[in-house]
Amino acid sequence: MTVIDQIYQGDKASTEPGRPRIIALANQKGGVGKTTTAINLGTALAAIGERVLIVDLDPQGNASTGLGIDRRDRNCSTYDVLAGEAPLRDAVVATAVPRLHIAASTMDLSGLELELGHSRDRAFRLRDAIAVLNKDVDPPLDYTYVLIDCPPSLNLLTVNAMAASDAILVPLQCEFFALEGLSQLLQTVEQVRSTLNPELTIHGIVLTMFDSRNNLSSQVVADVRQFMGKKVYDTMIPRNVRISEAPSYGKPVLVYDLKCVGSEAYLKLATEVIQRERELRTMH
Repeated sequence: MTVIDQIYQGDKASTEPGRPRIIALANQKGGVGKTTTAINLGTALAAIGERVLIVDLDPQGNASTGLGIDRRDRNCSTYDVLAGEAPLRDAVVATAVPRLHIAASTMDLSGLELELGHSRDRAFRLRDAIAVLNKDVDPPLDYTYVLIDCPPSLNLLTVNAMAASDAILVPLQCEFFALEGLSQLLQTVEQVRSTLNPELTIHGIVLTMFDSRNNLSSQVVADVRQFMGKKVYDTMIPRNVRISEAPSYGKPVLVYDLKCVGSEAYLKLATEVIQRERELRTMH
C-alpha cells in the first residue's frame, strides 16, 4: 500500500482566484538539485518582479540554510504550520533577496507523519494553509509564486506538496538511474491526480548536473528527452563549482556569482518557466 492509498480521504483540491501559482519541486532521489533549483529559480523569479515564497518542506532545512536563515531564528516553522499550530504567514521570513521570502523548516517535520496519524485532512494541511496566504493583505505583500521544496522521499510531506500544487517541477540528475526514479515519481503524480488533486500537472523536467565531457550525461539527456518529449525544459543546469559553493555562504548562486555558467542557466530556466506559465494561462 502506498502513502497515497493510506491517506486518501476522498476530498478534492480547489482553486481560487487571486491565489499564487504553486509549484512543487519533487524527486524522491536525494542530491538531484531540488533545493538548489528552488532557491535559484525563486531568486530569478523575484529578480524579474515576481513576489515569491519558498516553502521548505524538507526536515533537513537546506533551502532555509542556503538562503542564510540561521537555525536559531526558526522560532515558527513549516512544522508548526502543518501541525495546525500557526498560520503560514507566521513562519515566513524575509531573505536578503528582495521579493523572496521563505517559510523555514526544522527537524520536527520528520515526525509529522506519525503525529498526524489518521487525521482526515492530513494530506491537505499545506493546501489549506496556502489557501489563506494572500487573504486580507495589500498587493505589495501578496505572493505571485509559491515554490515548495520537497524532501527526497514520497512521504506525507511530498503528498501535501502535490495536493497543494498546480504543477510539479522535477529536477533530474544526468545519471544512470534517472529514468527509473522518474517513472516512480510519475506514478505518484498520477495517483495524487486521481485521488487528491485532479488539477495537478507536470510543469517540466529540468536536467541537472550536466557534464558535457561525460558521454553518460549526453546519453541520459537523449533518453529523457525521448521518453518525456516537450515536458523537458531546453535549459540544462551544468555541473558548476560556484553552484556547489554558494549555499555554504547562505546565498543563491545568482547572488554569489551572477556571471558564472550556473547563474546563467538558472536565469534561462526562469525565463522558460515564465514562458510555460503564459502558455498554460492561454490554454485555460
